Order: sequence, then structure tokens, then C-alpha cells
Amino acid sequence: MNKLIRITTIASSLKTLLKGQLHYLNAHFEVIAVGSNFTDLLKVKKQENIGVYPIEMRREISIWADLKSLFNLIKYFRRVRPYIVHANTPKASLLSMIAAKMTGVPHRIYTVTGLRFETTSGLFRKLLIAMERITCACATKVIPEGEGVKNTLIREQITKKPLEVIHYGNINGIDTTYFSADSISESKDELRLSHHIQSSDFVFIFVGRMVGDKGINELVEAFKQLHKTHSSAKLLLVGPIEAELDPLRNETIQEIENNRNIIAVGYQNDVRPFFKMADALVFPSYREGFPNVVMQAGAMGLPSIVSDINGCNEIIINKENGLIISKKNVTELHDAMKLFLDDSELLTRLTENSRKLIQSRYEQKEVWEAILKMYQSLGDK
Repeated sequence: MNKLIRITTIASSLKTLLKGQLHYLNAHFEVIAVGSNFTDLLKVKKQENIGVYPIEMRREISIWADLKSLFNLIKYFRRVRPYIVHANTPKASLLSMIAAKMTGVPHRIYTVTGLRFETTSGLFRKLLIAMERITCACATKVIPEGEGVKNTLIREQITKKPLEVIHYGNINGIDTTYFSADSISESKDELRLSHHIQSSDFVFIFVGRMVGDKGINELVEAFKQLHKTHSSAKLLLVGPIEAELDPLRNETIQEIENNRNIIAVGYQNDVRPFFKMADALVFPSYREGFPNVVMQAGAMGLPSIVSDINGCNEIIINKENGLIISKKNVTELHDAMKLFLDDSELLTRLTENSRKLIQSRYEQKEVWEAILKMYQSLGDK
């Protein structure tokens, strides 16, 4: 059976972002997961019933550490001789595509899930663009996760290789049986009671890393203004505050800590109960590839307010299952949140459409089947 190596910088991404997919593919290929953190890899091994191999890789640029990772990848690929190496996070993709090309791996696949250079400038932007170009040059197949990423790759002249989005986009699809309001036995009011939220309150939820480029500074400021006129509004923040890379402004952190109407619950293994107690998702990120959070919220029956960026503006159709606003715009964000509170007819229509639209496009098994079909087609070329 041909060996398929799926590789990511941090092994926990394999456990969450590709949950179920690796097990599904293992019936057709010998799947091996490669990434940092052996403890997380062991969890992936148990969860997906596949082989694993640890190779340390850092998210940040570190020349000596990166060279060591590259050497270890080359050594490993020479030993196991994979048929396919498929990567999807920036650092792992760069290193593994170089290593796979140097060792003659026949099929080197790079799924572009997000382009970090979009929110940078100057020399750092040029460096990130150069890294993307090298990664794509070493790959035999480049797959943009969505149409927005595809258009950016073309516009910035990152690669001249053929670019084709798989299915409707997204790396893993979504299990709409798991992400459904019915999957949580507690009622909405019961869940709210445990966090001192009244049944009459309107709850906006954000799920993700609490960093600057997720739009948290703008979200907190917009909510602060909104609450002056709509006292029943609550903001539920689900995710860790990260202090190292792209930290929040001090005034944002202070507002989160001191505003009794902002409820920050930190990282949660299961976000479904928090989606169920909410009324709408707010996701004002600066850049994404194809955000799972927006799909998850939609599957749970929530309309969304999202930035007009890659992925978000593909999952959300403006005024059908949510609202699309300009990124980094506090006024537009405030006005969209206010519209959800003031226009019950609009909100009802968006809510009714949310789950149906996700089911029609991003059902997980259909995404897996499309990925398998892509793999199986490689032998014909």
C-alpha cells in the first residue's frame, strides 16, 4: 500500500483540523502523521488509528532550528520513501516540500490554508512571499483552500501551477451531526444559567485565538459602544489570550477583564455548548484561509458577522446567512451587531438559512471523498 504522509508544524492541528479524515484515508493508503509534540502525535495515533512520527518544527523563523528540521525530514523521507507528502501549515509546508523534492517523492502536495503575508509589510512581507514561492515551486500540486486564496496566489504571482479548489473549499469539511444544536442535551437557558446569562440577553460569540489579527481589538471596542444603547447584549469570548505573537492592546485586555458583560471562558475542548447558548457569531478577522469556526457556527444554526476576507466571504453570503463587513472597521462592526439586535425579521431569515447552507456545501464525508478522488487521480499523471 502506498505511503501517504500528512505533515503539519504542530501535531495538535492534525488532531483537530483533520479529525476523522486520516482514519478515512487509511483504508486506501498507509497514512503517517508527522509533526511536533510527540504527546499530541500519540493522541492522533489513537484517534485516527494511523502511524505517526515526531519531527520538531517551530512556527517562528529560526534558521538553525529550521535547518535541523529540514535535515530530519530528508533523513526520514529517504528511509520510508513515501508516495505522497501532503502539507498544509506554512513552516511544515516549506520544509517538507523542499525535503520531499530533494528526496524524489513523486507527489508533493501543498494545501494553502492561509497567507500570512497579507497582514504584513516591508521586508518581512517580501520574505514571507519568497517562502510561499519556494514552497509552491517545490510542490507538484498546489491546492488553494478556497477561491479567495486562489485569487491571491494568482494576483501576487506566487505560482504559475494550475490551481483548483477541492469541492467547495475547506480542508476537512464539517460533521453536521456533531455540530448541531441537537447534539447538546442541555437547553439554551440551562447553558446560559451556568454563566449568569439571562434568557432575554442577546449573546454574540467569538471563537478563536485572542490576538490582534483576529480583530479582537475592534470587536471589544464595537461591543463597548453597542452596550451603551443595548444593555441586553453580551459578548462571549471562547479562546486563549496569546501574549507572545500579535498580542492584544492593553486597553482591550483591561476592558475584557473589567466589563461584566464580556464573558471570557478561555480555551475549550468542546465549543458546541457555547455556540448553543449564543445568538450570533462575530468573526472580524484580518486574514483567513477557510475558517472552520464560521462553518461550525453555521452548522449550529448561528448567523455570522464576518470580515470581507478569504474564506469568510465564501462561507457567508451577505444578507443570506450573515453579514459581511470591512476588516479593521469598528463602525461597520458596531452597525452590523446593532442591526442584528434591531431587525428581528432579518435575523430570523439569516438564522433559518445558516445550517441549511452549510449542509449543502461542506458536509464532511463529501469533502473526504473529493480529497480521496484527488489522491487517486495522481497515478494517472
